[in-house]
Amino acid sequence: MTDAQQKLSATQVSEAGLEDWRQIFDRIKARFRTGDFATGLALVNKIGAAAEAANHHPDIQLTYSDVIVTLSSHDVRGITSRDLDLARQISSHAAELAIDSDTTGLTQLELGLDTAIGPQLAPFYAALLGGKVEDGEPVDPSGQVPTVWWQAPNGDETWALPQQPFEQRWHFDVWVAPDEAERRLQAILDAGGRLVSDRAAPAYWVVEDAEGNRSCICTPAGR
Repeated sequence: MTDAQQKLSATQVSEAGLEDWRQIFDRIKARFRTGDFATGLALVNKIGAAAEAANHHPDIQLTYSDVIVTLSSHDVRGITSRDLDLARQISSHAAELAIDSDTTGLTQLELGLDTAIGPQLAPFYAALLGGKVEDGEPVDPSGQVPTVWWQAPNGDETWALPQQPFEQRWHFDVWVAPDEAERRLQAILDAGGRLVSDRAAPAYWVVEDAEGNRSCICTPAGR
């Protein structure tokens, strides 16, 4: 394994001196306050050129007022020197365009399900979210939805969740286009899920996994 493939510790990332960037889970993120779409696009074009030259490509979110950049090395499921090097180049390009960075509020949402049978449920959630199973977890390669991971009971007490006096009640509303809904439903059924109700279809279908955790496939139709 070369130095560029070595996964860095959180301390190593922190000591790299990347003022515009923060480590969020297994990636580093930066927000650049571009102020308008044209300026943001100019920065994205510079980032694209740098990424192509390095053969290392970030995830980029471009909105009217901001550019948010996320870097990680997928081959090691973490951060390497490749990410640090490209982060420095991106910060340099932002400085050339007189674009300020803002690290406040940088966030990454991950969905943790308390279950002892996570790998068994993974195909259901991959089908529900339109992704695939990687290392026992459902992953969306397009980056549209968060990763779902498993919090196993009776595991390491260091990481165990505190007991609750009530049953937590929340569910996924997964929005798709009307012409995608029945394909998504069939994929869920093929993955071992169960249709609970189609009474409100095509507005939504209620489905559940093998443990009875429910989610909804939602569309704009019929509302």
